[in-house]
Amino acid sequence: MAKKVVATLKREGGVSYVKVIRAVKSPKTGAYTFREEMVPITEVQATLNK
Repeated sequence: MAKKVVATLKREGGVSYVKVIRAVKSPKTGAYTFREEMVPITEVQATLNK
């Protein structure tokens, strides 16, 4: 089911957002978990370089 939050981010003249999904390895178990973030398009490279 679609979330209403996504629909409200798509306005004219507003900031465009992108969903960034990263796999993060747990130091305890070694299992991977996925971390999701909504970031502005201009900040994508800075977020991925962290």
